[in-house]
Amino acid sequence: MSEASVDWRVERKAKLSENVVSALRAQIIAGDFAVGEKLPTETRMSEIFGVSRTVVREAVAILSADGLVEPRHGAGVFVRMNPQRRIASIAADVGDRISQAINVLEVRMGIEIESAGLAAERCNASQAARIQEAFFEFDRLIPLGEQTGKADFAFHREIAAATNNPFYVDILDALGDRTIPCDRTSPWYSVEVLSPQYLMGLQREHLAVLQAITAGDPAAARDAMRRHLTSAQQRYRRRLAHQQDSYAAAAGGQRPPDTEPEPS
Repeated sequence: MSEASVDWRVERKAKLSENVVSALRAQIIAGDFAVGEKLPTETRMSEIFGVSRTVVREAVAILSADGLVEPRHGAGVFVRMNPQRRIASIAADVGDRISQAINVLEVRMGIEIESAGLAAERCNASQAARIQEAFFEFDRLIPLGEQTGKADFAFHREIAAATNNPFYVDILDALGDRTIPCDRTSPWYSVEVLSPQYLMGLQREHLAVLQAITAGDPAAARDAMRRHLTSAQQRYRRRLAHQQDSYAAAAGGQRPPDTEPEPS
């Protein structure tokens, strides 16, 4: 076997402080700690996470550098307002207008097209396996008629994680799985997005992204993700056109169709 055919990328074992940072960051962004609230003491956090106080201090220093917390001498460590939380609050209040869905997709395109390319360049075998596992979990749920929104979000999130840049994950986490339309919890849910035909169409798009990433082809990965998210925008625009057609039919005395058209 030649050196050129060997994937030399290995998964670096995370430092203990990185594990603490990830856990605390997720709790802060999720709102488990309110802005201005004091975190547990250094001693208490070392007990909670099963690490030394030195590790806790390293984690707090990282979170402080990221602007998530503010250490106050003699008083403790306090949660600060942060951009991720602002994004999360916006995502939680997007409403159910299709115009908002299109706006969110534009933001996702700015993030996820590049994250797909970076994942193709940087992901190791373990990360590629997690992306594929999320893909097949989505596929498993389709014939069962179960909600696929969380599996869809997991697929995109694993791609973001495979960039090895935590800020891609932070932004997706802040937007949350409510931005995925194929789930009843989404503000843009409709009967259309639960049809097997619709979901299989999404899977074909997901497959193109997956294959490009696992092939280590950044350009193809970016193109596949761009097509996937552009197709989502086009589906929303078809829903807008359908609403207009339904109104026109009703205004003309004709009964509008009961269901939205299936995506092509």
